Amino acid sequence: MATGDTTHFGFESVRTDEKQARVNDVFHAVARRYDLMNDLMSAGLHRAWKGDMIAALRVPADRPFRHLDVAGGTGDVAFRVLDAGGDATRVTVLDINPDMLAVGRERAEERYGADPRLDFVEGNAEALPFPDGTFDAYTIAFGIRNVPRIEVAIAEAFRVLKRGGRFLCLEFSRVDVPVLDRLYDLYSFNVIPRMGQAVTGDGEPYRYLVESIRRFPPPGVFTDMIGQAGFRRVTHRSMTGGVVALHSGWKL
Repeated sequence: MATGDTTHFGFESVRTDEKQARVNDVFHAVARRYDLMNDLMSAGLHRAWKGDMIAALRVPADRPFRHLDVAGGTGDVAFRVLDAGGDATRVTVLDINPDMLAVGRERAEERYGADPRLDFVEGNAEALPFPDGTFDAYTIAFGIRNVPRIEVAIAEAFRVLKRGGRFLCLEFSRVDVPVLDRLYDLYSFNVIPRMGQAVTGDGEPYRYLVESIRRFPPPGVFTDMIGQAGFRRVTHRSMTGGVVALHSGWKL
């Protein structure tokens, strides 16, 4: 979390206005292999976690539904929402990183052609370029921990949602199973950076990503932050022994 003019970049303290540029450099380096690395790092489990998020979203197939997926440049979550909905489903992907968006646009073209139900927007989660009350739902998967001012991003999510809209955030969490927590640390700090080096040619972005997970607020603290932004019926559900958590809130 940001504190005054400083925040964290992995285990390093940096100026809040410096973090976004450094995060951009990370995702510029990994954009082309981002989804492949997700498969390798999670042994494919990220697909099941995202599947659970889409199931919780309950995308209607018989009425208009406007959805915003933030920090989802490669389109992985957006495609799932689009496939779950009907002809009146509209999905906007917002990402601050043009390299990630370029990958998403290419994948969308291969998968759907020129489909008017899907669009990609370059923008900042802390200053969404949309009017108040635009969307029926907002998702962000494994992205909010990279935002310099998390509380500002949550407030922006609240602003752009319609009354009755749903906020869903899938994010890495705190492993709460004895022994598994130590194994998870060994895997995270030793295997993942080496895997990143082998697959992308650069292990440092993955060292940052591992460190950023450890610096993210515990589930209870993050739940409080969502409630402080105005959301109601705020809950979280841990999955895979606490490796990830699905956070939910409603704009009522």
